[in-house]
Amino acid sequence: MNNSINQTSHGIVAIGGGTGLSTMLRGLKKHTDDITAIVAVSDDGGGSGILRTDLNMLPPGDIRNCIIALSNTEQLMSKLLSYRFHDGVLNGQSFGNLFLAALNQVTGSFYQSVRYMSNILAITGRVLPVTTEDVHIEAEFENGTVVRGESNINTQKRLMDSPIRHIRMIPENPKALSDTISAITNAKLLIFGPGSLYTSVIPNLLVDGIVDAVRASSARKVYVCNVMTQDGETENYTAIDHVKALFEHSYDMLFDTCIVNSAEVSGELRKKYAEEGAEPMPVNEDAFRKIGLKLISKPLISDNTPLARHDPDKLAEVLMSIYRGEL
Repeated sequence: MNNSINQTSHGIVAIGGGTGLSTMLRGLKKHTDDITAIVAVSDDGGGSGILRTDLNMLPPGDIRNCIIALSNTEQLMSKLLSYRFHDGVLNGQSFGNLFLAALNQVTGSFYQSVRYMSNILAITGRVLPVTTEDVHIEAEFENGTVVRGESNINTQKRLMDSPIRHIRMIPENPKALSDTISAITNAKLLIFGPGSLYTSVIPNLLVDGIVDAVRASSARKVYVCNVMTQDGETENYTAIDHVKALFEHSYDMLFDTCIVNSAEVSGELRKKYAEEGAEPMPVNEDAFRKIGLKLISKPLISDNTPLARHDPDKLAEVLMSIYRGEL
């Protein structure tokens, strides 16, 4: 690994959740040890939702993905923790989720269980839940309907075909983990995303103390926009619509730079995503110039996946260039 940033320097802090964040972390860990991933904990669907309800714990899924992304163990161990059961009462559940759940029961602390799992997997950097409070998100749609629960929001949006106007945290203003505030305060580069806009990235901004810490930070602040729009959240959105939604849930110019993909999405992939109501992210460069936001457009799509996702190494190279002041 190229240790271009050491542990005593002001490092990189990535704020988000979902698949996008863990994908990005895989690339960044090749360049630096000084990474902190701050992860949303409002998920209530799938295997995480089941464990959350049954064991009264925070949802482990996004945390697990980030820990595995930063791990430095044998490939078999990573495969084991990513393994998802397909039969019986454990159908759909991930072994990594169960591992975190067991640690949570043993330690009595979700925060401590995340630390222990991180140590066991010898991860590069660290992974932190944005809060340790039991939180859910609630969305208000343009038609006035209010829906609670991350897993319900996408479903109801598809049924109603009404845009999301605003989301809020329930309970409001949950307290941020002190380590997350410290990480943001000491960062040299703050990264928002990539990930689902309303259910992975914005929820972090609704935790008490996060936006204030970002505002006070002297870090370079960057938003990594998704490659594709997302059915159930951001269909018909452009890149600037993502930016405006983030600003509306925090403050104007939350970040100074936006990274977008410039590579063409293949016709085959376009067709596949169109069936789900998604499309390549439209980018209007004039809109970015109008609000004074720096736009960095680079070919960032992975060539080794059947999905239109960021390539970890290509994205990491761009982010490290920003860190070094080259972009």
